[in-house]
Amino acid sequence: MTKDDKVDVLAFGPHPDDIEIGLGGAVATHVDLGYRVGLCDLTRGELGSNGTVEERAGEAKAAAEVLGVEWRINLKWPDGEIAAPNYSSAQIRSAAELIRRSRPSVVVLPYWRDRHPDHEAASRVLSEAVFRAGLSRYSADGAFWKSDWTCYYFINDVVDASFIIDVSRAYDRKRQALACHRSQFDPSGSEAVETRLTDSSFRKMIEARDAHLGARIGVEHAEGLVVKEPLVRPTLLK
Repeated sequence: MTKDDKVDVLAFGPHPDDIEIGLGGAVATHVDLGYRVGLCDLTRGELGSNGTVEERAGEAKAAAEVLGVEWRINLKWPDGEIAAPNYSSAQIRSAAELIRRSRPSVVVLPYWRDRHPDHEAASRVLSEAVFRAGLSRYSADGAFWKSDWTCYYFINDVVDASFIIDVSRAYDRKRQALACHRSQFDPSGSEAVETRLTDSSFRKMIEARDAHLGARIGVEHAEGLVVKEPLVRPTLLK
């Protein structure tokens, strides 16, 4: 993290490539608009079939540089044990302290329904951390902080979005950031294991999803997000 930890947008990902998969275009778009963006990976992805912890850390750093964010950190929660009873309190506290330290206007979390158990667990723990970070009597480092709102992004499964962001101009940077995670999408060597991510259809699925969302609003590529509270409009007029 930089000497000035304050960001406008703080995005969390369960594993080092999840933010790029679901939110890479929006991250790059906000950077281009002049907003300060911070990224936080919860785990080092040590249970992944491919890539070492060191390789994945280097890939995450390279992707962060491509996206142009202010900083990217890893909380080093145990992969596969997000929200486990022995860790959950410490996990909530560490995330809440990061929120208090970085004071974001917007916190972006994984959507609460997903095929991957870690993604769903992360959404629950992080939602609690956002809430507790705003409690003045919650025992954690830093002054209490309430962000303006929380948004949820899709990693795997997609439902109807509350709103859609045009990420067309920054989409090449999303592609480049995803390509940084070579150990997950294009592993080499005799120990490489075939997974859902190594199949070329996976990245095609990401692009197809983003192109579909873009077509819905008449642009090339877009990403969708969900909010739990009603969106306020001043009038019925579009």
